[in-house]
Amino acid sequence: MSNEFVIEMLHITKRFPGIIANDDISIQLRKGEIHALLGENGAGKSTLMSVLFGLYQPEEGEIRKNGQVVKINNPNDATALHIGMVHQHFKLVEVFTVLDNIILGSETVKNGFVDRKSARKKIIELSERYGLAVDPDALISDITVGMQQRVEILKMLYRENEILIFDEPTAVLTPQEITELLQIMKNLAAEGKSILFITHKLNEIMAVSDRCSVLRKGKYIGTVNIKDTSKEELSKMMVGRDIEFTVEKKECKPGKVVLKVEHMNTPCILHGDKLGVKDVSFEVREGEIVSIAGIDGNGQSELIQGLTGLMRLVPPTDGKETKISLCGIDITHKSIREKTVAGISHIPEDRHKHGLVLDYSLEKNMVLQRYWQPEFQINGFIRQDKVTEYSDRLIEQYDVRSGEGSKTPARSMSGGNQQKAIIAREIDKEHKLLIAVQPTRGLDVGAIEYIHKQIIADRDNGKAVLLVSYEIDEVMQLSDRIIVMYEGEIVGELDPKKTNVQELGLYMAGAKRG
Repeated sequence: MSNEFVIEMLHITKRFPGIIANDDISIQLRKGEIHALLGENGAGKSTLMSVLFGLYQPEEGEIRKNGQVVKINNPNDATALHIGMVHQHFKLVEVFTVLDNIILGSETVKNGFVDRKSARKKIIELSERYGLAVDPDALISDITVGMQQRVEILKMLYRENEILIFDEPTAVLTPQEITELLQIMKNLAAEGKSILFITHKLNEIMAVSDRCSVLRKGKYIGTVNIKDTSKEELSKMMVGRDIEFTVEKKECKPGKVVLKVEHMNTPCILHGDKLGVKDVSFEVREGEIVSIAGIDGNGQSELIQGLTGLMRLVPPTDGKETKISLCGIDITHKSIREKTVAGISHIPEDRHKHGLVLDYSLEKNMVLQRYWQPEFQINGFIRQDKVTEYSDRLIEQYDVRSGEGSKTPARSMSGGNQQKAIIAREIDKEHKLLIAVQPTRGLDVGAIEYIHKQIIADRDNGKAVLLVSYEIDEVMQLSDRIIVMYEGEIVGELDPKKTNVQELGLYMAGAKRG
């Protein structure tokens, strides 16, 4: 690895209404290194990288490439300087094919037509060279999130980018896909590419990074060599205090059955003619956390969407009756609002599609499922003062960071703070069952510690918790019971005290059934 800096961001300051997102920050990237950028939700990491990619203009500071000052007014300028970025929420056109997405904006034209033949050849060569297998003719809407990320990486490589920015690249991936991605990043760095890697996950930083720069509340804290530091030191730099990495919880004391699912079938999200969930039956009781474990794409999303009313149910063909009961009341065919009012709280998998109205203010999002209640309306008119008061309390209690407080548009907040807002809303409202899907996705270690405590407190208050997580450590630490799904079926029920990660992995891969 050379000591020359390919990119220098010097004294960068970026302001938004009510907040200084980046306050006099300087970082330097060497050729051929993987440089991690670590910080809490809302620390300014994505903003800083958006400045480098030309999405934002800084009020102060300068950017240098290979020692020369450069002006990056937009992403086209960044691309011309061979800077590419994989965003946390992918920038893909869902109705286009993989090939069309990769060449979009960089098309080679021959005799007035897009030269798709040479583009296809180049994409296949790149995918083979970097171990990024994709189907060029598949529609984006039909491929998994992990595949979509490969498309984003191939977009950068197709444009021959030398400086690669990865913004929270593992937030939506399964453990297997994460391992593959980290290896791909190592291969890219070995080829001389320089990588800036935004993440909250300390294990990943320790596994692949050469150096790490830490931001806290918009300010630069310091840069360390990974070989000279530890997870504990990095977490302390990030949040300013020591973090508990193990989850403390009391012995589980299950009570009455809250959720009872019998013979449930749903269509598959990707292939509607197939079943995504096949004859699934299980129970969740008061005062327990039941985790659904499995590799992404094995029916977990369909199960949750069927339970919450986001997806239709398919009647069984063998005469068995599908039935979903909440505290003994049949809610099988109730509407989403009826299920919510009956006592289901839902932290959804996709916070943008199913969790928030992005163009609403934070306070409107906080009362989305309660605005019609007497507390927030009188004679059909919203009591705005009560809505703001309620929202302000949740923002304070859950440390949701937003530039303009309750009035902040949800779209302008960082992904982690959007997640915290949803969690605050769902745990605070009256409920009997909490369905939490990937609740800590995209959160920093301090926020994860806090959310884990909230979920355990919910259990200890006698609530039933159904957790879906692709983080094996999270499943092992939080669960009182683990249900494993494989290809839409339940293949095992395990006690986390009597099993280990290896055995759980065998069930998840379908190599073992119980």
